[in-house]
Amino acid sequence: MDYTRQTAFSDPRHHLAQLAALPDDVAGIAAVVRNLVVHYRASGLEFPPARLSEIDSRWVDRMLDADASRFSEPLDVPRPEEQRIVGCCRDFTLLTVSALRAKGIPARSRVGFADYLEPDFHVDHVVAEYHDGRRWIAVDAQLAVEDVLLGPGGLRTAAQSWVTCRRGDADPDTFGVGGGSPLRGLRIVAEYVLLELAHRRGDELLLWDMWGYVAEVADQIAGRPIEEAWADLPPWRPEELSLVDEIAELLVAADAGDRSAEEKLARRYAEDDRLRPGDTIACYSPRGVRSEVDLRRRTSTMA
Repeated sequence: MDYTRQTAFSDPRHHLAQLAALPDDVAGIAAVVRNLVVHYRASGLEFPPARLSEIDSRWVDRMLDADASRFSEPLDVPRPEEQRIVGCCRDFTLLTVSALRAKGIPARSRVGFADYLEPDFHVDHVVAEYHDGRRWIAVDAQLAVEDVLLGPGGLRTAAQSWVTCRRGDADPDTFGVGGGSPLRGLRIVAEYVLLELAHRRGDELLLWDMWGYVAEVADQIAGRPIEEAWADLPPWRPEELSLVDEIAELLVAADAGDRSAEEKLARRYAEDDRLRPGDTIACYSPRGVRSEVDLRRRTSTMA
């Protein structure tokens, strides 16, 4: 896959010139991104519903549209924190990836669980990764952490996390959203393995976008907040677990440089509609709204 090319999600469209004008160094780009985005939860700020809806913007051009609705100055001109684009780690990351790609630098997003956000807990997180011509280097644009280790002590990829949990080398209940949320355990690790694959193949969806097996289960608790209903979700079936086992092992192998594993991931993603989102997905936003999203038309309908 050519990671210098924009995807449907990272494409800045009419904002391309603004991104191309950003600094050429990764740290400089990440600093501008921190000037543009505020975390909907970690910031501790309260946002009215209209502003909070920005966490579901999904596409880079729409995120930058939100910024442009409040500011006419270049992206590196300071924005007050409360007026920045409301988002999360995925949005800090995707804007960074988009800017890097705009400069012809191979970049992608990595989904997993960070060891450095909460003591003794692995918090769901997304970081950017770029290729410097020799190797892939991960950077946490949200927290200004450069050269993030992909593994224990840094960001454990979803696939790494799954493999260690399935082998009994880690407690699944120490992986999740964090902050005391019930969204934790083997189920969320499994969901993030499929999300990690989607991001790797250029479908950089929101952390709360659901499709395939995940959406089928989530639909069973429609009408209830997902955090409230989490404990009532049925366990994954053996065939579902086997699928996640397969994908996780391939992701780990591909990260280790196994080209055949990378090629098999590409084939599996293209051929198996359980792995990739279709035209429509379900969005279970943490703002308490469930919607059906048409990815081709870029429209959503409240469900």
